[in-house]
Amino acid sequence: METTAMVLVGLVAALHVYILVLEMFLWERPPGRGLSGFDAELARATAPLAANQGLYNGFLAAGLLWGLFAGDPTAFQVRVFFLGCVVVAGIYGGLTANRRILIAQALPGALALGAVLLAG
Repeated sequence: METTAMVLVGLVAALHVYILVLEMFLWERPPGRGLSGFDAELARATAPLAANQGLYNGFLAAGLLWGLFAGDPTAFQVRVFFLGCVVVAGIYGGLTANRRILIAQALPGALALGAVLLAG
């Protein structure tokens, strides 16, 4: 179960690096606009907000990567904390911005959190 938990944590970290890239660097290009559904003008107007949001996703990814490489007991605690943050952010985003966030962010975070707790 430990290997499964580590793989899931790594996948959630990779997802958040991907979101960082979309929001910080590709927001005004087709991949970012596809994510937001915004036209070019609205994407340009909201780019600073998206970049800030992308930075927060980067912090989540950094915390999850820390949890992958730290030694125990720190690793377990860091994984639980940052996966909890991912789940809360995903639920909040799903309820306030777009329901797709529940599936794209909260669900993978919850699955990884469950695996970490079972492995711990």
